[in-house]
Amino acid sequence: MATPDLSKLTISREQKAFSGRESGRRKWVIAAIVVVVIVGAAVALGGRGGAQQVESGMVASAYPSQAIAVLNATGRVSAQRKAAVSTKATGRLEYLGVLEGSVVKAGDILARIENRDVTATQDQAQASLRAARANLEQGMAELRDAEAGLKRAEDLAQKNFISTATLDTAKARFDKAKAANASLNGAIGVAEANVRAANVVVEQTLIRAPFDGVVLTRNANVGDIITPFSSAADSKGAVVNMADMSTLEVEADVSEISLSKISLAQPVEIQLDAFPDLRLLGKVGRIVPTVDRSKATVLVKIEFVEKDKRVLPDMSAKVSFLSRELKADERKPVTAVQPAAVVKRDGKDVVFLIDNNAARMAPVTMGGKVGDLVQVAGVKPGDKIVLKPSEKLKDGVAVAVLKK
Repeated sequence: MATPDLSKLTISREQKAFSGRESGRRKWVIAAIVVVVIVGAAVALGGRGGAQQVESGMVASAYPSQAIAVLNATGRVSAQRKAAVSTKATGRLEYLGVLEGSVVKAGDILARIENRDVTATQDQAQASLRAARANLEQGMAELRDAEAGLKRAEDLAQKNFISTATLDTAKARFDKAKAANASLNGAIGVAEANVRAANVVVEQTLIRAPFDGVVLTRNANVGDIITPFSSAADSKGAVVNMADMSTLEVEADVSEISLSKISLAQPVEIQLDAFPDLRLLGKVGRIVPTVDRSKATVLVKIEFVEKDKRVLPDMSAKVSFLSRELKADERKPVTAVQPAAVVKRDGKDVVFLIDNNAARMAPVTMGGKVGDLVQVAGVKPGDKIVLKPSEKLKDGVAVAVLKK
């Protein structure tokens, strides 16, 4: 067996040195990549060169009434006087003279049912009354003639120019005419009663407004069958629904455990959901003496002290029961912030506004408390501010708002 030539098995020193230099370059490249990644992450996370994380809030527009409110509740507007206007008669609607929103006076004709048959009966009754009165006129003439004849007979009888029988005949004629007139007067009374009855029947076909108010809804159209209680198929009961807008009030449910905070004539501020900037004065008008056991609430009715034509029935409303009446200067909104947003800097009260992702210090003048807020001057409603600013927060520092 031949001996192997080991002289060819040598180690290249140049290759080893080259491998060491290559490894060093790789380490530097990896380190550079790590630095770039770290810097990029810092830029991505910080976003603005190490921005401070802060909570944000808004400058609000608040009303001073919140500071004297002892209880808040929700309710709805309702008309104290309202009616579903119908008729006692039954028939086809032939005239409807109002629309939704029509303003009507008490006694105005809103609609009419076909009434030719009952008007004919009315005409017949009036004709009978006229005939009865004509008969009475004839009877009165006969009575006057019988009275004159009786007087002549009495004069002649005193002079013995006529017999007693003739005098008795004249007296009988007079008494008969008098009795006939009494009967005719009775007939006139019956005829007048028949006319009144006919008038009532005709009036029942006319649907009139029971009071001054506004038509809210129309429930029937010309051609519909109207019945008093809408008992027949395809018939209508109430022709229109109307309300007296001068009797609008707010009905609010108040928890029975809060009832001690409410009293009659207590001042109330009313805010309508439809008009958030409209706040009207009111007062507690009535407290319904019944507890709704299903909700453990008592119904409180609030009268409007201030009235507005925009208020409509069934509008949603919020009411604040106040501890005292509002002053004139307490009716307007004020600028307010959360107390935690106001801090001291160099002995002055300041807040930090958030403007283009930076904190801008703004000095403010403190006022009184408005509910959970505090009144301030120097900022305006809608400004974005920092809540609970830290001691490290300075004017011009970049900030990042924490997401809630």
